Amino acid sequence: MTNPSPRLPTVFISHGGGPWPWMPAAAPVYAQLTDELRRLPSLWPTARAIVMVSAHWEAPRFTVQGAAQPGMIYDYYGFPPDTYQIHYRSPGDPALAQRVAMLLAGAGLPASIDPERGYDHGMYSPMQVMYPRAQLPTLQLSLREGLDPEQHLALGRALAPLRDEGVLLIGSGLSYHNLRHFGPDGAAASATFDQWLGDTATLTGEARNQRLRGWAQAPAARLAHPREEHLLPFMFAAGAAENEAAVRTYHQRDFRGGLTVSNFVFGLPA
Repeated sequence: MTNPSPRLPTVFISHGGGPWPWMPAAAPVYAQLTDELRRLPSLWPTARAIVMVSAHWEAPRFTVQGAAQPGMIYDYYGFPPDTYQIHYRSPGDPALAQRVAMLLAGAGLPASIDPERGYDHGMYSPMQVMYPRAQLPTLQLSLREGLDPEQHLALGRALAPLRDEGVLLIGSGLSYHNLRHFGPDGAAASATFDQWLGDTATLTGEARNQRLRGWAQAPAARLAHPREEHLLPFMFAAGAAENEAAVRTYHQRDFRGGLTVSNFVFGLPA
């Protein structure tokens, strides 16, 4: 399971809300994010498969999808009826799931394979834009309950060898996720925290890890993330590129009426 191509980068994406790519009325709101997601695959043309950590799956231990053709989970409420019939038909990869579980076990991280788990919207909404033909085998990997930053940095570190095997590692969350203030009244907190996150992303090694472990002490941290499940996919991507800086590839300051949101890619070739 080797790949002669250069090491792939890792990426943290803000995945938006619900099934937005299937909703024409949402197109103006998501225009900038759509442009970014469409462009991103050009940064890793040799990717043969994807392992994605989504903010929308938590399990007692790290758990990876094992189905050859995962189904769909409609984990959202109040959207148009047709959005509960959509299908993103990316294949799974049972052999890659075994490889993921083996790497995690070797790193001392207990792991399971779930043969029934389907894709959630943290996966299929951005992937519908990035890969509309659903041609790349894709596995989702859960967060671990307890939401400990160090364990999710370690998760990325354990799976870093996959970057040399043609497997793209994606953390799918949101750089700001406070649904009580998801509009203009979240503008100040989102901008403040995004500045800290961007500064942190440019660091490497233990300097970055230390800041991420203590993320809750960052300016506006708990205003931006009352619960950290949408931030931990950033930890995963950072851990998998521990000694490589990130660049911000998407930065919008007026999302949903005033929110600042960003995407980051770690380990791009110079």
